[in-house]
Amino acid sequence: MYGHVEKLAEEIQKGASSVEGVEAKLWQVPETLPEEVLAKMGAPPKGNAPIITPKELAEADGLLFGFPTRFGMMAAQFKAFLDATGGLWRAQQLASKPAGIFYSTERKAVVRRLLPITQLVHHGMIFVPIGYTFGAKMFDMGKIKGGSPYGAGTFAGDGSRYPSEVELEQAFHQGKYFAGIARKLKGSS
Repeated sequence: MYGHVEKLAEEIQKGASSVEGVEAKLWQVPETLPEEVLAKMGAPPKGNAPIITPKELAEADGLLFGFPTRFGMMAAQFKAFLDATGGLWRAQQLASKPAGIFYSTERKAVVRRLLPITQLVHHGMIFVPIGYTFGAKMFDMGKIKGGSPYGAGTFAGDGSRYPSEVELEQAFHQGKYFAGIARKLKGSS
């Protein structure tokens, strides 16, 4: 809503695109809130990424899903989009595709980032976390930073804090790391 996930997604796209032979596309899920509600919430205009449909997920070789959290859960817009993938699930069109997550949250809580993994599991997707591959910066406790072994992340707080340099670096790393694995999996099939 406020651009935190979009900033991370742009860095993830850069990281993924840095892997030879990989084309990374950026999409956004449909907005479910009316314009007047968004205006009252002070939401800026949406970015230029095209709106994705569930059908387009089946065309990808791998998927990284970014989402904000709202009241301790993934935002309703993202949940509504995932709920619309039932037809893909019935046909198992996402089975065996690598998938990962990244997020924006107001504060740290493991349950928030794990929620979408349920949908990935039901689709038979291969969850690709970044683990601790980001290295020493994963352990630096000197600054506030989001992200975890599950994926890149940022703390938005009340919405006024935007991704830090290290959070953006982790997003780039996740894109590059994920793209390398997706490329290997595609080559082995």
